[in-house]
Amino acid sequence: MGQRRRGREVVLRVLYAAAVSGEPIEDILNDQLASDASGEDAEHDDFVRRLVRKIVVEQTELDRIIAERAVNWELDRIALIDKIILRIGLGELLHFPDIPGKVCINEAIELTKKYSSFDAKRFVNGILDSVYRERQPEKP
Repeated sequence: MGQRRRGREVVLRVLYAAAVSGEPIEDILNDQLASDASGEDAEHDDFVRRLVRKIVVEQTELDRIIAERAVNWELDRIALIDKIILRIGLGELLHFPDIPGKVCINEAIELTKKYSSFDAKRFVNGILDSVYRERQPEKP
């Protein structure tokens, strides 16, 4: 498994634990990185920290984008795990220009396959793909 893929799983665990427990996110982040098998890889840890912090800072905006595109779904009815996966995918799409958009979408779908329901992958793909297509420059 690639470093970034494993990093995204750490991000998912951190955000989920923070949402469920209410504990300080920095404490959870430090604990997760310390217990992660790749904890001695500075690049991995940096990616995880940057992504978690960006999602926390931008959560209101990310949730607005999700709600805008989740036709016939109220934000509070979307499963917590799916919301977090969408936040991760959107956080990468919007704030990590070094990661190709299709990679962001595919990685979010992989997280959905592993941690959510079968139907959720279509939902996650639809929302992320609409944001991705909207951000693509017009072709002449």
